[in-house]
Amino acid sequence: METWRSEEEFDAAVDAALLRIPDELARLLTNVVVIVEDEYEPQRWEDPGTELFGVFEGFSLAERAEAAWQLPDRIVIFRGPLTRHCRSRAELEHEITVTVMHEVGHFFGISEERLHELGWG
Repeated sequence: METWRSEEEFDAAVDAALLRIPDELARLLTNVVVIVEDEYEPQRWEDPGTELFGVFEGFSLAERAEAAWQLPDRIVIFRGPLTRHCRSRAELEHEITVTVMHEVGHFFGISEERLHELGWG
């Protein structure tokens, strides 16, 4: 398996995935931070073996109108699960893009089921 030489390369692949978001949608991504963390820590009600590639934490665009002020929403991409799941650098870059688009979809209020139907799940 081709591996990443550095965390910076992984971060650059996340940045490249973000650049694939169409401009008309990217302009709407306000008050959102995208970060990379090593591992997902399952919530106490989740199976301890839960491995997520990414997560959206916050309010969808539709829900934002209800709050006058709030902390930034977060899209978190998890390096560990992604690198363990993928067998090649190309597959990893693809999965990073799918994960970023999936979590951005949640920001726009798209359901899990619909994201899978669209090929982003």
